[in-house]
Amino acid sequence: MTILVTGAAGFIGYHLSKKLLEANHQVIGVDNINTYYSTELKYARLEQLGVAEVDAAIEGIECSSERYPNFKFIQLELSDAASVKQLFKKYTFDKVCHLAAQAGVRYSIENPEVYIQSNLVAFGHLLEAVRHNAVDHFIYASSSSVYGETKEVPFSVDQRVDHPISLYAATKKANELMAHTYSHLYGIATTGLRFFTVYGPWGRPDMAYYLFTKAILKGEPIKVFNNGEMRRDFTYIDDITEGVQHVIEQSTQGREHYKIYNIGNSKAENLADFIEILEKHLGKTAHKILLPMQPGDVSQTFADVRELQKDYGYAPSTTIDEGLKQFASWYLKTKIG
Repeated sequence: MTILVTGAAGFIGYHLSKKLLEANHQVIGVDNINTYYSTELKYARLEQLGVAEVDAAIEGIECSSERYPNFKFIQLELSDAASVKQLFKKYTFDKVCHLAAQAGVRYSIENPEVYIQSNLVAFGHLLEAVRHNAVDHFIYASSSSVYGETKEVPFSVDQRVDHPISLYAATKKANELMAHTYSHLYGIATTGLRFFTVYGPWGRPDMAYYLFTKAILKGEPIKVFNNGEMRRDFTYIDDITEGVQHVIEQSTQGREHYKIYNIGNSKAENLADFIEILEKHLGKTAHKILLPMQPGDVSQTFADVRELQKDYGYAPSTTIDEGLKQFASWYLKTKIG
């Protein structure tokens, strides 16, 4: 198949692109290479995909891969309608996997306009492109943040999620509503995946485990919010991309046009335990500063993934110990980001 992967220079987008390429799909990857976090890391991911040179000053230039002949990368701003139309005019896509978004809960409090453009305007442009170009299936990234301060665990897609507590979460809930409307009006197959705290090699340096690692190795204190009373459904990147690949590759025939799934590890881990395991694999002890809860943050996440297991055979298998071992080994070798 020919698959559009947006956010291809991002954490999940890079890993998914690699997985799809190794399965012999043709992948067109796009990313705007924004400066929310280190562009060095984004370019390094693209180098792993065989794209050696990307001219950051020239948008829309197609870059070929020296490693994967079935991969093309294009630096593109999805909030620009003309650029999206041109992309779909040039290529015919069987599936679209939309992972590009402005990430970060706390950043959204200070920079709302970025989220409106990246997470709402760009999403609308892609829905319109899918509508007018007969794409078989539109798969997109939602987030566990839509559950807000939901107390009932594990989080189920059947629960109401009407009270997001950050703008980031609100944009992800809005994406689900926009997709529902397009599925209802135009019969488009759309699948939203609510990701739960994805971690692993080549990850995002604004994520807690990455920040912890950098500080611990420098002998600097780490900030532990809510006095350490946090629980997270940490999900290793390989489990995530395998699940997304299953959704992409399986037929939409006989399935509901509109569907939402949780994609996580289905286990809520205590943050203190997570830090202890990270310390073990780094070989250094963390100096902790306990702080109150941050605005927009939630105390726990816990995914009910039975629907994804039933419909797509999703089966996460990586333990926190193994996942953090892999991450620590990668970071100690590269120290990127």
